[in-house]
Amino acid sequence: MNQHLDQLYRQQYLSALDLHFARFIQGLAGDDAPDVALAAALVSRWRGEGHICLDLSIPAGKFLLPGTNDPVRCPDLDHWCQTLSESPVAGQPGEWKPLILVGTRLYLYRYWEYENKLAMILKQRMQADLPAFDENRMRESLDRLFPPPVSDGETDGWQGVDIRTDWQKVAAFTAFAKSFSVISGGPGTGKTFTVAKILALLSEQSRGIPLRIALTAPTGKAAARMQEAIQEAKSVLPCTEAVKAALPAVASTIHRLLGSVPHARHPRYHEDNLLPVDVVVVDEGSMIDLALLSRLVQATPDSARLILLGDKDQLASVEAGAVFGDICHTGHRPAYSPAFAETCRRMTGESIPVQGPGRSVPPAADCHVELLRNYRFHAESGIAAASRAVNDGDGLGALSILKTASAGDARWQPLPTPEALYKSLENTLTEAFAGYLTTTDPQDVFGRFNPLRILCVLREGPYGVGHVNNLVEEILHRKKIIRRDTPWYFGRPVLITRNDYTARLYNGDIGIVLPDPEGQNEPRVFFPTPEGTFRKILPSRLGSYETVFAMTVHKSQGSEFDRVLCLLPDRDTPLLTRELIYTALTRARKDVTIWGREDIFLKAVSRQIERSSGLRDALWPTDDCEESID
Repeated sequence: MNQHLDQLYRQQYLSALDLHFARFIQGLAGDDAPDVALAAALVSRWRGEGHICLDLSIPAGKFLLPGTNDPVRCPDLDHWCQTLSESPVAGQPGEWKPLILVGTRLYLYRYWEYENKLAMILKQRMQADLPAFDENRMRESLDRLFPPPVSDGETDGWQGVDIRTDWQKVAAFTAFAKSFSVISGGPGTGKTFTVAKILALLSEQSRGIPLRIALTAPTGKAAARMQEAIQEAKSVLPCTEAVKAALPAVASTIHRLLGSVPHARHPRYHEDNLLPVDVVVVDEGSMIDLALLSRLVQATPDSARLILLGDKDQLASVEAGAVFGDICHTGHRPAYSPAFAETCRRMTGESIPVQGPGRSVPPAADCHVELLRNYRFHAESGIAAASRAVNDGDGLGALSILKTASAGDARWQPLPTPEALYKSLENTLTEAFAGYLTTTDPQDVFGRFNPLRILCVLREGPYGVGHVNNLVEEILHRKKIIRRDTPWYFGRPVLITRNDYTARLYNGDIGIVLPDPEGQNEPRVFFPTPEGTFRKILPSRLGSYETVFAMTVHKSQGSEFDRVLCLLPDRDTPLLTRELIYTALTRARKDVTIWGREDIFLKAVSRQIERSSGLRDALWPTDDCEESID
């Protein structure tokens, strides 16, 4: 089997890490355990591709590297599972072994533990009893905070479904009633504004007892946007000034909230030293990986409410897992239990879908609310229509919308050749960035820089971020918009790519190099703060960063831009998925253009992200829970 592992490594099917881990496991298991070594190599490879575990039923009995001179055949499923169950390196749940076998799922111990603890705590929260409350007081708060909408239209251009139900109001009651709740919705559905009202509701129901509320998100950029949105919402909330004052003024990254310390085994707050909070609100849930969410949930007291926000149709996290999608049961719209639906109707006056008689309803179903009404895009919006078609897997429909002249805010353009890319970008960039350095005031510079962002799928290649950023710099230099005479030229935008706790800079933060009038006009990198001011950092103090005229679609998560230009590659890649196209489209507030090849676009829309885990089955133990409206 070592020969087979070496062959898989030479063919670049396995990484060096996969190979060394397999050899290590084989050394523990004994040289006569080739099937165990192969499983170890594959579980490491699967983890590197974003899976929580290896589902042995997928490769079992199949050939790896088919079509080569010496393909490697995986063992049959029953034999493989039996071999692993008898191995000293693979254990059952609860055992202390490098590998954990659960049915046909094989985990690295650490990831089994993350998933097991997360599932266990979430299920306990989902099954918790409804807290005692004053029904009259609750109805008064809900009716005041969520008055009937001005428009009484019955359908919504974003989802094309019945929106007579006030889902924001339902979400508010759910967040009060449940120890753990999930609010999902596309861009423009008012998730953050709803949360501001939820926090006001919780504060009013606490009868004057101050609540310790933590606002958090996976990146500094997302945390800043959440903080800004909550502050804006305060001014229009229909509640007392005392309640408004009780709402938090600051949001932080999850790492910062937990007190993460580089290279430390545990952050400051963990299961044995819980966060001092009564409510935790987490934004951009789709960006959170399994390990980070598991740590946060373990550090949250049982007495505190945990509210998770996000868009279940967006890209999954870069790290392991599609945790938000698993929690939301992506692809299904679960109905509610009759008991919860009746309580919700009594408190909110809203009717919600009820599961049919004789069908079980997992507790997770009563904890999830999807916001359906869109307040940003009008019914004829090309962005809305194309995004909906992509979500439905209708690539031809989405392409038709993008190529239709009437879809004025969403357009398609054939991908130029690598040789023609410079010329194709020239006019767009000159128009977009012509005035962004006519001032040195940071507020003005950021305002003029942010409206357009180029999104790429890949990092390398002629349509990758690295090459496109070089092209943009060259174009702007030749047009005399920037002077690229030094690495830290004025106007250079930089993206932080790794958390730097010392400098208080976080993955996703964007800064721009400008002259510092208080430092003899020497270059400093200016970063916006959540308070609306700017911090200036010496370029030499920056750790991991890159130029960011263009960025990957993955890095754009949590951001919104007035205009988006998305460059698809000229060849297919597993990174191209339905979720990626949807994420690229929905980064745009007003206008999006996709440059691509039609065949590549259609392949992308037909492909969905599939990541192996046991979390969905743990939270949704039966598929007998889909919507049934009585």
